[in-house]
Amino acid sequence: MTGNGEFHISNMRDFYNASGDGAVGRIENNQQGEQDPQAVYEAVIRAIETLRSQVSVEDREVLDASLETIRQGDDAPPGAFRRALGTVSGVAALVGEVGVPAAEAVRRVLALLAG
Repeated sequence: MTGNGEFHISNMRDFYNASGDGAVGRIENNQQGEQDPQAVYEAVIRAIETLRSQVSVEDREVLDASLETIRQGDDAPPGAFRRALGTVSGVAALVGEVGVPAAEAVRRVLALLAG
């Protein structure tokens, strides 16, 4: 701890920061190693299926169309898979907190695609 009320701890995974009198802060960075692509793919499908049961009929129709494309995987037309992921991410963002798991699942798939 420094004399100016700041406290820092850092290791390879986490960074903790608390500044000022009585302040406590934590930034968590959970870096994960290689992920099984099939598991990530299945997780995004489950997240979309869960989200679709919690949104309006209009959003459900959009998610269903995207889900149909995503289920095609490598057989989807060029660019369609990524566009479908983008559409799901957009719906997830619009519906707020309920969409967070689907948005995070899409992010993991995109990270795998980016290599």
